[in-house]
Amino acid sequence: MRKSNSIDMLNGPLFSKILLFSIPLMLSSILQLLFNAADIIVVGQFTGSDAIAAVGATTALINLLVNLFVGVSIGTSVIVGKYLGARDYDNVEKSVHASINFALISGFIMIFVGIILAKPLLGWMATPDNVIDLSTLYMRIYFLSMPAFMVYNFGAAILRSIGDTKRPLYFLGIAGIVNVILNLILVIVFHLGVAGVAIATTVSQYISATLVVLSLMESEYPLKLKPKELKFHEHIVIDMLKVGLPAGLQSVIFSLSNVLIQSSVNSFGSLVMAGNTAAANIEGFVYAAMNSIYQACLTFTSQNIGAKNYHRIDKILINCLIIVTAVGLIFGVGAYVFGHQLLGIYTTDAQVIEYGINRLMLVCAPYFLCGLMDVMVGSLRGIGYSIMPMIVSLTGACLFRIIWIYTIFAMYHTQFVLYISYPISWALTAFIHFVCYMVVRRKFVIKGA
Repeated sequence: MRKSNSIDMLNGPLFSKILLFSIPLMLSSILQLLFNAADIIVVGQFTGSDAIAAVGATTALINLLVNLFVGVSIGTSVIVGKYLGARDYDNVEKSVHASINFALISGFIMIFVGIILAKPLLGWMATPDNVIDLSTLYMRIYFLSMPAFMVYNFGAAILRSIGDTKRPLYFLGIAGIVNVILNLILVIVFHLGVAGVAIATTVSQYISATLVVLSLMESEYPLKLKPKELKFHEHIVIDMLKVGLPAGLQSVIFSLSNVLIQSSVNSFGSLVMAGNTAAANIEGFVYAAMNSIYQACLTFTSQNIGAKNYHRIDKILINCLIIVTAVGLIFGVGAYVFGHQLLGIYTTDAQVIEYGINRLMLVCAPYFLCGLMDVMVGSLRGIGYSIMPMIVSLTGACLFRIIWIYTIFAMYHTQFVLYISYPISWALTAFIHFVCYMVVRRKFVIKGA
């Protein structure tokens, strides 16, 4: 493997290396979000509020359908990281081929799932009549990109396992530029509206996936991808699923709770939907920045566990908690403070902007709590515990929100009551994860941590 693209996670200072890992990943995640942001901005400026609502109505549903497989890609990162830490290069090579094979098959399955279930599920979410047909069209075109989406995520997870977060950034940069150009051409010149932005996103996904595959094919042993050797390697897939499947199931149920919240937002009408969509899109950038610290915690922890460097586990967690708090506060509060200007990029409708500000105040400003929760999960998963954080997250966040919607929100049907469920659930779940970590770490204290 090329040393210039890797980071030594087993020796030396942690803070600077975590930043070195996180910043390119942060920028990569932001570029990936720009795919969707470009869709919303272009249709908002050149098509109207209904088009914004149509694209926004699909976000929670798309996440619900794809996050199971995205979660499994986390298992790929953990397993490859552990094998690298243990210098078991034969299993690293097998993990690369098993992961890409899994990504391709799951991607083709998701094409049919998305096309068939798009309209029924949007109807179940109480998507308004003036929006549902456009939302269905967007989803069906978007899901044609699923093989590329899966391959990119699994391939990027493999590169992250050695600390290579720069190349995925470059690949998304290229794809993002193509996406924006195609958006403008297809919407402004050809007047394709929602269909145009969906086509642009799909093409961009295939470009980023192709670049990741080519980089793996050109990598040195043990990360080199050889298409003729794509196999499942049963023991690799089982280990990958042990870590990744609970993470994926957690993401799916999180998305289910978000679908319920989106359905609740839909009950306020298309203007609130549009404001919610724009604000949620801005929040996505804040979350992406914090999620890069989660990925760093996961990857650094898994490599050091593989190398039996137990004394570094607490230090990794503490550094990541400090960084994610700073990132969450700076970006989250900043997004609220500059909310009018940021929302103005998406729409010129003053009422839509005010609805968006309501969400930024209650969800985005305290977003650092979500970052703390996720970093705790990253540490536990890196150690090898995936079911425990899944159960805690599902109970502390998802179940809590669902109960909140059917009780408190049912009694007090306001945006404030709906949105405040987010920070409350994050704080509750982060605390429980911390307690779980303190219990788990005792094993590593005994071993010399």
